[in-house]
Amino acid sequence: MKMDLIQPFIGSLDTVLAEMMREPAKIADLAMEEDGYRKKGLAAEVMFKGQIEGRIVLDMEPQAAAKVASYLAGAEVDPGESIVPEAVCELANMVIGNAVTQLNDRGFQFKVYPPALLTEEQCAKAGQDSEATILCFETPHGNVYLNIAMHYHARRSRERAPMSVG
Repeated sequence: MKMDLIQPFIGSLDTVLAEMMREPAKIADLAMEEDGYRKKGLAAEVMFKGQIEGRIVLDMEPQAAAKVASYLAGAEVDPGESIVPEAVCELANMVIGNAVTQLNDRGFQFKVYPPALLTEEQCAKAGQDSEATILCFETPHGNVYLNIAMHYHARRSRERAPMSVG
């Protein structure tokens, strides 16, 4: 996986978390994974199709998700409240929106699908068919995981095709 594809997502999550948590987040761990992904809390998946294909999973420990929900609601929210999963999807929207803008500015064309909450079973299946980069962001309110499995598609394969010289 190319760093130029994943860097916009890392930078975007870092910026958005720092604003919502009112403290900077710290990248605590980076791992590559080829097996299914085991979610740690509330997870939302965003799919991409086009010149860039793949998926992003944003996974949040319950306390971190409640903090984001509190920020978005403007009032204290408990981890068990129904607004918390919606807040995870909204955070995914914000992060993906910032990253997609950067990728579009570089000329990539692709379709972004809306975030969808993942069950434990869906999460395990989501990671079985591709290699993923998983980053753990530590925040004062719990960890946030960014699981990225993306690759170049049509445009890059044409660039690698043999050219006739003559």
